Amino acid sequence: MAFISRARRIFTGPFPPCSYLASIRLSSTLTSPKLFISGLSRETTDEQFQEAFYPFGQIVEAKVVRDRATGRSKGFGFVTYTSIEEAEKAREEMNAKFLHGWVIFVDPAKPREYRPPPQRPESGPSESGFRTNKTVGWCGYNST
Repeated sequence: MAFISRARRIFTGPFPPCSYLASIRLSSTLTSPKLFISGLSRETTDEQFQEAFYPFGQIVEAKVVRDRATGRSKGFGFVTYTSIEEAEKAREEMNAKFLHGWVIFVDPAKPREYRPPPQRPESGPSESGFRTNKTVGWCGYNST
């Protein structure tokens, strides 16, 4: 029995792995004054979002990301401060806090990754001068 407890201590260390990972996450330094905030309520507006983060410094931009089609919040947003120190203060104070009944998480924003535009098959005019629809049978008529 003592062997099992000693082996467990070797693998887990003197601290639980969960709290260790959380401390790494919080101890990482910011390289940009832009923060990513997740866990927002779907009803949070840009104005309410800005008001919640205003006490920690001068805000350049505070934006809740919305769905293009419906206009509803996607549940996350970005806040940009004038300095990294202000962003760090906001991160320390607002991480894992309640905002409009939801627990929010504040992390450093990552730069947007480049995504090549989607490749579309060539759909130029056919021999007859008309464009062809690549979807077969969508209207129930097949000319061949």
